Amino acid sequence: MATTACFIIVSRNEIPIYEAEVGSAVKRQASVFEDKREDAAQLHQFILHAALDIVQDLAWTTSAMFLKAIDRFNDLVVSVYVTAGHTRLMLLHDSRNDDGIKSFFQEVHELYIKILLNPLYLPGSRITSSHFDTKVRALARKYL
Repeated sequence: MATTACFIIVSRNEIPIYEAEVGSAVKRQASVFEDKREDAAQLHQFILHAALDIVQDLAWTTSAMFLKAIDRFNDLVVSVYVTAGHTRLMLLHDSRNDDGIKSFFQEVHELYIKILLNPLYLPGSRITSSHFDTKVRALARKYL
C-alpha cells in the first residue's frame, strides 16, 4: 500500500462530493500527530484542487478515461480517472503502480455508478454512505 494516498471525487461542477485519506501513513500519524495529520490533509486537498485545471485541459484532448500521472508535487503524484459524465476521480499518491491504480479507479467507478442508480441520491451531492466509504477503503488496501 502507498504510504500516502488521498482520494477525492469531484463532480462535473467542480464540487468535491467524496474525500478519503487512505494509506498506512494515515494510521501511523493518527495517534501521535493530530495537528500534523490535519495539515497534511489540507495540503493534499490543495494539491488535488490545483490539478483540476490540468485535468480540465487534458479531458478534452484525449478519449482515455485514465489519465495516469498528470501532476507532481515533491514525491507525490496526482492520477486522474474521468468518467463519461465528466466526474473526476482523483488520487494523490507516492507509488508507481499504474496497473493497481487503474484497477482501483475502475472499481470505484463501478461503486459510483451504483450510488448514482440509487433513487434517493441526488447527483452532485456529497456521498455520505458508510458502505461506499468502507468499500473504497477496502479497494485502496487491495490495489494501492
